[in-house]
Amino acid sequence: MGEEEAVCRVRFGVLGCADIFRKVGRAIGMAKGATIHALGSRSLEKAKSFAAENNFPSQTKLYGSYQEVIDDANVDVVYIPLPTSLHLEWVVNAAQNKKHVLLEKPPALTVDDVDKMIEACDRHGVQLMDGTMWVHHPRTDKMVELLHNPQLFGNLKEVHSVFSYAAPQEFLEKNIRLKPDLDALGAQGDIGWYCCRAILWANDYQMPQNVRAMPAPTFNAAGVIMSCGATFTWEDGRLATYHVSFLSHAAMNLIVQGTRGTLHVEDFCIPFEETKASFKFISDMKPKPLFLGWENRPEEHEVIAEVPQEVAMIEELSRIVKNIRDGRGKNEPFWPSIMRKTQVLVNAVMESIHTNFDIVKIA
Repeated sequence: MGEEEAVCRVRFGVLGCADIFRKVGRAIGMAKGATIHALGSRSLEKAKSFAAENNFPSQTKLYGSYQEVIDDANVDVVYIPLPTSLHLEWVVNAAQNKKHVLLEKPPALTVDDVDKMIEACDRHGVQLMDGTMWVHHPRTDKMVELLHNPQLFGNLKEVHSVFSYAAPQEFLEKNIRLKPDLDALGAQGDIGWYCCRAILWANDYQMPQNVRAMPAPTFNAAGVIMSCGATFTWEDGRLATYHVSFLSHAAMNLIVQGTRGTLHVEDFCIPFEETKASFKFISDMKPKPLFLGWENRPEEHEVIAEVPQEVAMIEELSRIVKNIRDGRGKNEPFWPSIMRKTQVLVNAVMESIHTNFDIVKIA
């Protein structure tokens, strides 16, 4: 990479050596117009070890603290994959130092904390985006085309999602997602986030009026959720449900039903393959005489991905940041807006769980 090209690229600085950064770091390395510039850990030795294990560029700056990354004048974007309880402090710190922010989900423990993050980023003119990758996949845009086709799909009526994986015992005992002082939202904040986002996405990000948690969630000994579900309703009769679990076999299903068509995805969050992804769609399903079968079947639509969805996410954020940096654009409110809406639903479900499964009204 030439010196001029390196200067033009959007430079990412990373706080911490979280496992998810192995994937995101690979994505930054593959993305056009982006580079890993700095990595900070609570110890310099850990940063050096992590960088070596993951083949980071030799010119990557390695620091023994998070603050040194934020203080680095050459960092454009700070990626924050820290435990959720630390997010607010470091997002505000980054924004105050004019750094754009890519934030792992869930972004916060409360909606109030998200509002403080958005306010800080808006005040300092920096972009805030959460790390929900699947919305950046080209399959997502293709599905939107069909859902917005009234002749094929009709009017939206229902959305149903399931996201689960049978976590090993070591995960259940040691992972930060199940520690009340680090990630108190548990499975709801981790994989429930994806389901809530999918439900909002299918509804064009229109918020429901009512949220009610399903009975019988599962908690660990520390009181953190390992499985739960919820129902969402809209004034016009639309309905959505989801269930998430760290205790059931792997599933990432999304079903969207209209008055004329149905869309079904079996891997909505992480595609089975990096280079392509598919979904099934059927319109005006008709039975054979005497219901001895069906005249038509769901058609499988395959979408080629030029880059993995996490690379597409990095490239989208880099495009926004480069335009701001070069004076050709400003921060885009869509991304923090849908982040906040997702957080509202995540916390509404938690509120319903902790109020004996009462209905929670969304203002």
